[in-house]
Amino acid sequence: MAAYRGVIFDVDGTLVDSNAAHARAWVEALGEHGHHVTLERVRHLIGMGSDQLLPEVAGLTKDSPEGEQIASRRGAIFKQRYLPTLTPLPGARALVARLRADGVKLVVASSAAKDELGPLLELAEVDDLLREQTSADDAAQSKPEPDIVVAALKRLALAAEETVMIGDTPYDVEAAGKAGVRVIGLRSGGWDDAGLRGALAVYDHPADLLAHYADSPLGSGA
Repeated sequence: MAAYRGVIFDVDGTLVDSNAAHARAWVEALGEHGHHVTLERVRHLIGMGSDQLLPEVAGLTKDSPEGEQIASRRGAIFKQRYLPTLTPLPGARALVARLRADGVKLVVASSAAKDELGPLLELAEVDDLLREQTSADDAAQSKPEPDIVVAALKRLALAAEETVMIGDTPYDVEAAGKAGVRVIGLRSGGWDDAGLRGALAVYDHPADLLAHYADSPLGSGA
């Protein structure tokens, strides 16, 4: 018996090694429109949606004409240049399969657009295991606002205290916290333990969490 009845999964940096690719796509799209931003600056904002990232790096709203053009171009660059090169993080499928075997209800809560989410789940080799999904299309505001986590809770039909989120950025921790959901952090997105402060526990990647499953917050004795 697992300690939680439901688990909310982030995808980028949690199940797929994709955060650096997202950052490069943003830098290239912004640069094509005259906004020259360093990769390091954008890298630290991955995990946010375009509604949060564009004002931060370019002073643009997502719904402005230029904001829409940049966001669209970023999506095209990501799908054409980077998506085919991505790989699942170690243990991604095995962890999801273990939770399913334990009878845990699972849902995805990603800041990715819906048309990117499907291919990312296929790359993570979990598309057949994670049928319940929420994406940027289900949230008025992206992480670190709680909208996507709240939408995921509704999809699970569980209370916040019955649920834990597995994510890889401070924005996962903040968004989940605002929704009353605790978080298990993974370093695989590029953040260290200090960056994931507030998480119940922190592991290197899905395989590391699975290796410590019994004594992790997922285990019945945790």
